[in-house]
Amino acid sequence: MTAPVPSQAGAQPGPGTTGGTADATAQPLTRPAPEPGPASGCPLAVVVVRDGIVPLGADEAVAEAGGAALLIGSGTKEAAAELPPLRRAWLAEAGAFAPARWAAALAGVLADAGPLLLPASPDGRDLAPRLAAALGRPLLAGVTALREHGADLIRYGGRLAMTATVSGSFVATLQPGIRGAEAVPGEPELTEVDLELPQCPDVEVLEVLPPDPATADLAEAPRILGAGAGLTRGGEPSGTAAIDLLGRVAAALGASVGATRVVTDAGWADYQRQIGATGVVADPDLYIAFGVSGAAQHTGGLGAPEHIVSVNLDPSCPMTAMADLGIVTDAAALLRELADRLLTADEGER
Repeated sequence: MTAPVPSQAGAQPGPGTTGGTADATAQPLTRPAPEPGPASGCPLAVVVVRDGIVPLGADEAVAEAGGAALLIGSGTKEAAAELPPLRRAWLAEAGAFAPARWAAALAGVLADAGPLLLPASPDGRDLAPRLAAALGRPLLAGVTALREHGADLIRYGGRLAMTATVSGSFVATLQPGIRGAEAVPGEPELTEVDLELPQCPDVEVLEVLPPDPATADLAEAPRILGAGAGLTRGGEPSGTAAIDLLGRVAAALGASVGATRVVTDAGWADYQRQIGATGVVADPDLYIAFGVSGAAQHTGGLGAPEHIVSVNLDPSCPMTAMADLGIVTDAAALLRELADRLLTADEGER
């Protein structure tokens, strides 16, 4: 039997209209706290769970939805304990990730629900468009703020901010690291949901391979070496050479390369490597910042790393102030020293 889920009285699911014109009268989306049965019109977070692990930004999506969430995947009950903002959750144990089958099954369950909010994690970005298509709703991707009839979005690597307006309910992916999420007192109310997964063409997980740190999504990277203006201050050709050397050192350490907007705007690193409020939101275990001053635009995308090391000539810069270890020296010189110690003639053996 399928458990009831939040409904939006009077909602007419169906394609809405989107646009790039800012709505000056738009108000933040209201988030009523769920009652024993969630309040009518309350948005719902949809969180993909893998073996009890929730993705980055899941807690923010749940908080944005007023504490109401549907958790789908494997280990959903364990995952519920990892979401402090959770008030009430519907748990759908659905096995391995199958976005097409899940979307088809959820379409019937969530047909009358309010706005559906997913974290902009790899799985969330994969499921959201399928869910929107199955429900006949508009998709708002890369949302930085929700509005009563739409959302604020970022586009083109953070170069464009726009407001999209929609009619009716929608599906949205939320940029993590922007909202924050506060814990709520008490234990959440949990309800199990039995989904009937239809047979339809879908992806099949044959094997899970560890990601290549050089190309891995920074949102999932456990270790990141960050490049700032202090590392590339010599400009061309030293800027390109510095990023290349940083990549080789990162590979030797099993880490990924990140960068500030100054570095990506100069063309020394791809925009996919940009960490910040208008770039990728990362949450690594270790972040080593080479020549990064720590501007708010950059640190706004850092999440909460367990350990931060700052290499900078300025001992009073914001990045050094927030670091667990500050090394006051020339970032480029220290990087070259690391390269001398870590890199061998045959780097392919590492």
